[in-house]
Formats: sequence, structure tokens, C-alpha cells
Amino acid sequence: MIYTMKSMNEGMTPAAIGEPNTWTMMIAPTEEEIQRVASEAKVSPGLLRTALDDEERSRIESAAGEVLILIDIPIETGEPGESKYSTLPLGIVITRARIVTISLSDSPILRVLEQNKMRGISTAKRTRFLLQILYQTAAHYLMYLRRIDRQITKTEEVLHRSTRNEHLFHLMHLQKSLVYFTTSLKANQIVLEKLLRSQLRKAVTNPADESMPETTHILQMYAEDEELLEDVITENKQAIEMGDIYSNILAGLMDAFASVVSNNLNIVMHLLAIVTIVLAIPTSVFSFYGMNVDLPLQEGPWSWAIALGGSLLLSVIGLLLLNIATSRSIRRR
Repeated sequence: MIYTMKSMNEGMTPAAIGEPNTWTMMIAPTEEEIQRVASEAKVSPGLLRTALDDEERSRIESAAGEVLILIDIPIETGEPGESKYSTLPLGIVITRARIVTISLSDSPILRVLEQNKMRGISTAKRTRFLLQILYQTAAHYLMYLRRIDRQITKTEEVLHRSTRNEHLFHLMHLQKSLVYFTTSLKANQIVLEKLLRSQLRKAVTNPADESMPETTHILQMYAEDEELLEDVITENKQAIEMGDIYSNILAGLMDAFASVVSNNLNIVMHLLAIVTIVLAIPTSVFSFYGMNVDLPLQEGPWSWAIALGGSLLLSVIGLLLLNIATSRSIRRR
């Protein structure tokens, strides 16, 4: 799908792909759509295809007056209420006249800009527009991390009452999401710091001396843009710290509940061992009286009652002895 928009006083309005000062949003484009945008927007098709590989790493490329900023953005992958998250690449191609974004699926980050929900959105100010995308990306990471934190707390409360496999699987999904988030955030941080450090300088030939190249800014960054970029870096660092904290908390929680499950299993096995030992006593007594040999009291009228009462008495004595032995073992620990 292709959407081309241009910011006006009343917000985003549809525009032609080749029109200057526009934003073209490409969502899971086909090869025909890639060729069309490359032809009409004068963009290299290779840059447009880069973001369609979900294994691409975050980086910055610049060539022939075009800049590609590739970052990872957060997405929800599960059904509503399942709290499953992952990341996917978002390619941002900036030329002298327009900006193009490419992603494999729709994202609420871009919809915020499309619906003009941020202050000062202008497709003509391409550097500012890039920084607003980066800011929204960091903000959505923080939002999803807070959701994950609430889900961890909620699941922890449930596990205190009942340790079921589905709750443990839910924690595993959250842990997997945190791994994706922290890895992508750290890769994005490298891109942001490079953007702040170099401001996308490009080498050009010095007319006075061709052996001494000069540098020029591909993207013009003003003082307010630098402040916005610093805010983006701050938000991204905060998201990294939150991701690391939640990952450590979740790892500790998983280890704790693994110990709880193991301890519960030990208690059940201990109980079953006691029951087995106690039941073995009457079984042994009645096994003796089942032999085809002469036994005491076998001719008496109360032989069956005596054997039953004796076996029950021995079982109670054995149970008391096991209980005393268990109590002493616990006190020694």
C-alpha cells in the first residue's frame, strides 16, 4: 500500500508521489509499487527494498543525495489482550525534496504522524519530520514497556494463587518481547548517537584543492532540531534502562517460580513417600497371614480383627516415627 501526504494548515492532505515536500508511506509494498515510487519520487529502489528484510540491522546510509535511516520499531504481534510484542525494521529515505517510509506492516507510530497528532508536523521540514518519527518510536517503546511491567505484576499476583503452565508461558512471551526490545533499542541508540555526532555530513570535492575534500550537511539541523534529537536520545536511553530492569526482574521472577514449582514437587513426593511407607505396613501383615502355613491366632474367632487392629496400630506408630524424623531433619537445615 502507498499513501502520499503533504502537511497543510488543516493537517495532512493527499498528494502526488512526485510532488515536492511530501511524505510517502509504503506498507508491505509490492515490487510494482517499489518501482513506481522509485520512478516518480526519484529514489533508489535498492534503498526501498532494504527495510523489507526483517533481519536488517539499524544503521545510516547516504549516497547520491539520498539518506537511509533504518531503525527497529515496536509492534504488537498477538491477539488483543495477549501482550505479545516484537520489532520490525522501519526504513526512512530522505531526499532533497521528499521523505519516504517503508515498513512490512502498519504501525501506530506512523499513524500518529498521519493523523497530525503531534505539534509542529511539517513534511517540508524533513529533518524535523525524521526526528518526530524517532521520538514517537522511543515513546511507543516506553508505552509498551510499561504495559509489560503491568502484565508482569498481574501475572505474579495470579501465580501466588495458582501455578499453572499457561501463566508461566505468558511470562516466557513477555521475556522474549523484552529481549527483542532491549536489542533493538541498543541498536537504535547507536544510530541516534551517530546522527547527533555527525549530523549526516557528506564529503564533497573542494574546487580549490581536489585532494582536500570538504564536508556538507545532507540534512539541515537547526538548534531546535538538535534539542529534539537530544530528547529522543534521552527517551531512548530511558527505554533501554527500563528494558534492562524489567528483564532482570522477570528473570528473577522466573527463577523464583521455578524454585517454587520444584519445592511443591518435593513436598508432593515427600507426602507420597510417607503414604507408601505407611500403607506397606498393613500390606506386609496381611501378606504373612495369606501364606499357606500355620500362623499364630489363625484358629481363633478374632484372628481377622486382631490382625487388622495390629496392622493399623503399626501404621500409626510408623506415621509418628516418620513425622518425628521429618521434623528433626527440617530443624537441622
